[in-house]
Amino acid sequence: MLILTRKAGEGLYVGDHIRITVVEIRGKQIRLGIEAPDNVVVLREEIFHRIREQNLQAAGVAPLDVKEIAQLWRQEKDHESQPPNPTA
Repeated sequence: MLILTRKAGEGLYVGDHIRITVVEIRGKQIRLGIEAPDNVVVLREEIFHRIREQNLQAAGVAPLDVKEIAQLWRQEKDHESQPPNPTA
C-alpha cells in the first residue's frame, strides 16, 4: 500500500487518466474529488463489496440444482433416443 500525505487542494494521479484531489478536510473526514474517464467505474468501498456479494450470490448454483438438471437432461435424451411406438 502506498501512503501519501496531501493537503486540501493537493492531489495525485493514478495512471495517466485518473486524478484524485483532496477537496476538504473536516476533523477526521476528508472529501476527495475524483476525475476519471467515463469507462472507469468509481465506487465507495462498501458499495463495491455489496455489489460483489450480490453478483456471487446470483452466479451461485447449488450442487443439488446441477444434479437435478443433469438428471432431467438424461431423461430427455433417453426419451428422444427411443424409437417411436407405432401402436401408440
